[in-house]
Amino acid sequence: MKDQLQDDLSSIRSLMERSTKFISLSGLSGVLAGIYALTGAFIAYGTVYNDYGFFGYRNFYVPNHQILQRLVTVAIMVLVASLATGVALTYRKARRNGQHIWNPASRQLLFYLAIPLLAGGLFTLILLSRGYYGIIAPAMLLFYGLSLISGSNFTYIEVRYLGISEIVLGLLAACLPGYGLIFWALGFGVLHIAYGLSMYLKYER
Repeated sequence: MKDQLQDDLSSIRSLMERSTKFISLSGLSGVLAGIYALTGAFIAYGTVYNDYGFFGYRNFYVPNHQILQRLVTVAIMVLVASLATGVALTYRKARRNGQHIWNPASRQLLFYLAIPLLAGGLFTLILLSRGYYGIIAPAMLLFYGLSLISGSNFTYIEVRYLGISEIVLGLLAACLPGYGLIFWALGFGVLHIAYGLSMYLKYER
């Protein structure tokens, strides 16, 4: 009788979670997004600092507009590849779980993610237009972390931990603006891979 009661409670808890939280986020998409980010960071680092030591302090950021255009192009390619992979793998996982990808939980998640992301994107464009290159990486990490924390109430708790980690990295990057690209690679690359692997091992394996 006790075991049956526990099974019933587990079923009710699972049903409530499915109705209030979007649980079809793919861990593999996080891993791939991290790989894309590390690849982009490697290309960007070579573009800007190709003749300098890897860990030397950076006292300049973008020497000319041609390099700036290449960096923006790389960033857009990383973003598009990450979004496309995330949508495709999340859709596949949702179908496997018998869950629609567009439901009240996913709409709530998207809404609360989008507000800080849009604000951060506009703020980054303002920084870019004004030439404040040294604080672009910290700003991106901070707003991305705030976005993850904002949306974490509607998905896995691990998303909140990732958001907190991104904010910590963003604050560290603000203290060391010459190493912004390294912190960007750690935040969008290494942390995403670690997060994706943990999600995959815990929920998808």
